[in-house]
Amino acid sequence: MALRNSSSVTEFTLVGLSEQLELQLPLFLLFLGIYVFTMVGNLALITLIGLNTSLHTPMYFFLFNLSFIDLCFSCVFTPKMLNDFVSENIISYVRCMTQLFFFCFFVNSECCVLVLMAYDCYVAICNPLLYTVTMSPHVCSLMMFGSYVIGFSGAMAHTGSILRLTFHDSNVIDYYLCEVLPLLQLSCTSIHINELVVFIDVGVVITISLISIFISALILSSILRIPSTEGRSKAFSTCGSHVAVTLFFGSGAFTYLKTSFPRSMDQSKLASVFYTNVVPMPPLIYSLRNKDVKVALRKTLKRVFF
Repeated sequence: MALRNSSSVTEFTLVGLSEQLELQLPLFLLFLGIYVFTMVGNLALITLIGLNTSLHTPMYFFLFNLSFIDLCFSCVFTPKMLNDFVSENIISYVRCMTQLFFFCFFVNSECCVLVLMAYDCYVAICNPLLYTVTMSPHVCSLMMFGSYVIGFSGAMAHTGSILRLTFHDSNVIDYYLCEVLPLLQLSCTSIHINELVVFIDVGVVITISLISIFISALILSSILRIPSTEGRSKAFSTCGSHVAVTLFFGSGAFTYLKTSFPRSMDQSKLASVFYTNVVPMPPLIYSLRNKDVKVALRKTLKRVFF
């Protein structure tokens, strides 16, 4: 898709999270810490899963892809966001459209992967005898491919509909990245098509999130029916974290819909901080609570240092 701007705007100014000068340094340090933790943590998890054959299972296959998505997702906007705290917050039109495309791509893909993780956990708990067949490597690969296709389709729809808009005099984006809603506020042409695309995309995300919540409820119900305390504990340790992350991302979808129209941009910025900066961190956090990951980590460290 060619990035052709029919307007006179060649660059945008990003307002950022806050225009108060005294907050720039604290915010820079805060988000730098989050970014470093996210990058190092997800990269370490990707490496750990890749090096240990004991982790080459459907659950960790999806976790590997989730960490990869979160790693790339953070790189889409955080470096620019950090730079804007200490420098001029200018972004070119082409770079803005590129950032928009990859932002939409990774957000939609992540939502789909979380559903796959919830489904994998559901099959493992509720249909263990059919697990090997249902979650075969071929099926898992097709599921992941479908997730990326959905992400790509959503990104193409949003970016394509934004490219048809014109921006003449207004080039100040009251946001910290090139997102759909802030860009729509700057357009001097009709945005009816864009609103339809947003409605459809958010509807799909909410539907996917509802499926995740429904699957999670089935998992919880099945776990509670396990007679032994040890069995329930093992099931929770395997899938409890996946349920928590799925619910968290589902709530993010509802938050996005709620803040889309007609809430203020300040409220939207505050809500978006959670799904842009907090969501990429949980894979590392809940993985370190998993026994298989701990064992694989110890083995890897022994191979490296001993």
